[in-house]
Parts: sequence; structure tokens; C-alpha cells
Amino acid sequence: MIYPRSEIGEFQQHEETSNSDFDEGLVQSLVEGNKERSEQGRMLESSINQGLFSFNPEHLYDKLVQDYNAAEKIYGEGMLRAVTGDDPNALKKNLRFPEYKKQLKEKIKHKAEQMKREGLLQKDYSITEKGFELASLTLYTEELDKLETKGLGERKSKDKSHYGERMDVKDYRKGDRYKDITIKKSIRHAIRRGHLKLEVEDLKVHERESRGKIYVIYGLDASGSMKGDKIGMCKKAGVALAYRAIQERDKVGLVVFGSEVEDVVYPTSDFGLFLKAIVRIRARKQTDIAKTIESAIRLFPHENITKHLVLITDAVPTVGSDPEGQTLSLVSRAKDVGITVSVIGIGINEEGIELAKKIVEIGEGRLYVVKDLNNLDSIVIEDYYSL
Repeated sequence: MIYPRSEIGEFQQHEETSNSDFDEGLVQSLVEGNKERSEQGRMLESSINQGLFSFNPEHLYDKLVQDYNAAEKIYGEGMLRAVTGDDPNALKKNLRFPEYKKQLKEKIKHKAEQMKREGLLQKDYSITEKGFELASLTLYTEELDKLETKGLGERKSKDKSHYGERMDVKDYRKGDRYKDITIKKSIRHAIRRGHLKLEVEDLKVHERESRGKIYVIYGLDASGSMKGDKIGMCKKAGVALAYRAIQERDKVGLVVFGSEVEDVVYPTSDFGLFLKAIVRIRARKQTDIAKTIESAIRLFPHENITKHLVLITDAVPTVGSDPEGQTLSLVSRAKDVGITVSVIGIGINEEGIELAKKIVEIGEGRLYVVKDLNNLDSIVIEDYYSL
């Protein structure tokens, strides 16, 4: 699905976001801390992250009773916790008791029927537009609370960038471009320190004055291995990026990639548009990074602005006769038109790390290897603030 360019509703604060074209009743219930509404939102969000756009209570109950482990693979721990109200250990333990199973069946059915009456599910238990809205608002409010808890505030300065005219010099640090190293000043610094050879700590690099406007595209891997909590955390990190960047008057776009690129959002200042698109993402395909980069090139405007693509993936590309070669070729093409490329690898193997190093070297971006998904939003924002 292609989401068009939009200039409507530039969200800067929580209140402004709430006044977008979302259902006012849903917004109000979440703002007021309605526990039942929050649980419904988490159920729907978890269901989508598991690749399910429907919530059939009878099927869910039957799978739980027959084989808990199989049910967990299909629905995910988060979904089961939200539906039953129990953690996995308690649920597995209690499923042995007939009385508990009877109560559980009624509880699941009651929740599903109530969500139908409230317009969150269709008659066949598929998610309605209102249901998707609730899921997106739940995603947003949970991530906003997390951002505030972590203290990830606005950037202190947006005066420095890899783009623009060379200005003052600074000490070299990891992530700076080699082409910005000033040899004369580095050698002079080494001599003053009494070094016979040029050491890393002697290096000086040019700082650059920013050209101003920043456009970022969030490229999210939707391959099958991303299903569940992993893609859920990636969505929240994307929400964090969009929220912060739009506050800074920058624009954020979205490319969802698997074996094909289906969902894109042109760089926009419409936070609601971005939020509604990212919540619908389902993991179900292979990884084709090359097509993602090709799509991103087309999404960026032909303007003299800062253009940056950040790729979030847990694997090397698996599609095409020469996936690595095609990927690096398109990274080079992106760089030729002024697009920098960073990679955030989620538990990627050594092969993936080596390819990611080549991507960021050509794309003059940064590489982050994530082991703890709870830090993903901080890393995504760090990459944005480095521009």
C-alpha cells in the first residue's frame, strides 16, 4: 500500500496528536487510563505483530487447550497474556484444571464479543478500521511513556551535519567520515604531542555546517523471523523516531520490506499518517534490502536537503541471484544522489555484520548491533541525532 505525501497535522505535542483524525472516544479512553481499553489495544497490537488480522475466540481457546506451546507460536506470549490476563507460567499450570478452562473459555469469548459490539472487530472477528486505530494509539501511548521515562528529549543542537561547508575542526571519533580528516592539522597535532607516528588519537576532522531540513526514511524488515515482539519493538522505535523528528520540523517516511516492498509512506510531517501505516505491518516474508534502498531513492525529493535511510533488519538479504552485490550497488547509487545509509542489526550473525559494515562504509552512515531490544528506540533516535 502506498501512503501519499501529506502535509496535514504537524504534531508537536501529545495533545496535538490526540486531536488528529483518530476516533475521539478511543483517544479519550486511553488518555484517561481506561484499563479495559488499554488491554483491548494491546490484544489487537499483539495480534497484528503475530501476523494475524483476526481474533477468533474459539480457535484461540482450542489451540490453548490442545497444545500451549503451539498456541504461543501462533499467537505470541504478549497476545495470550493480554487475552487471558495470566502470565505464561500461571496459564500453563492452570490449564490442567477443568474449572479454570471453563472460566477461560467464557472470558475469551466475552472479550471478543465485547470488541465486536464496540466496533473493534467485524462479525468474522477480523480487525476493523477502528480496531487498527486503537492498536496504533496504544502503540503510540506506550512508546511515549517509555520515551519520557528514559528522558530522551529534544536534540541539543542541530547545527552540525555531514552535509554543508567545512567549518571548524574537532577530534576524530568513531563514526566520523575518513574523507573529513584534515591531514595537515592531524600531523601538526601529533608533532605537538611528541608522536613519531600518526596515532588515531591525533586525528582531526572537519565539522560541517548543517543544510537544515532533514528527511529520514525508516526501512523496516518484515521478514518472517521478525514476527512477534521483535517487530513490535521495531514499530515502537519507528514511532519514537517519527515523534522526535516531526517535533524538530523534520520529515519521516517508511518503507516496509520483505521479498517485496509493499508499504511505503513518503517523508511526511503528518505523524498520524505514519502511525496508522506502521501499526499494520505484519512479518511474513524474506529479506530483500536492495529493493528497499531502490524504493527509498524514489521516495526522497530531489532537493538539496539532508537525506538519510536507516535500515532495521535481523538478517542478510536472501532474495535474488546476487543479493549482496545488488544491495551494495544500490547503496552506492543512493550515496550518489546524496542519501546516507545506516544499519541497525538486531542480533545479526557475522555474515550480516560484515555486509552491514560494507553498507555503512559506502553509505557513510553508522552501524549499530542490537542485543537488547529495549534499547532499540534509543539507538534509532541516536542515529537521527547524529545527522
